[in-house]
Amino acid sequence: MDDDAPVYELFVRGRELLRAGDTGAAIERLEQARDLDPEKGSIRETLGLAYLRASRMVDAEAELTVALDLAPNDAYCYYLLGRAQQGLGFLELARGSYKMAHWLDPRSDEYRRALDRLPAA
Repeated sequence: MDDDAPVYELFVRGRELLRAGDTGAAIERLEQARDLDPEKGSIRETLGLAYLRASRMVDAEAELTVALDLAPNDAYCYYLLGRAQQGLGFLELARGSYKMAHWLDPRSDEYRRALDRLPAA
């Protein structure tokens, strides 16, 4: 059996639970996966999304910041980080994150809309 199998199984199960709306159980699995393999950006990004859905903005911002350290060209992760920052009231940081997401993926209407919906500076 591959050494990464337990991590992968926890990640896949956490993602499935998140899609099914069981955010608490998803967080539990994803935290276990992260603790076993803290250098996996995909785990940290998905955990950040789960924290967002649970309105745990501080935790989301922390996970997504690490995910971006691991994968600095991830437009979706910048978008998620912007959502966490916006939820915390850090509108200028959110604006920067949304701009980065839009810059990395200019075809995404979702990233542009997020930027457009922020109040003017």
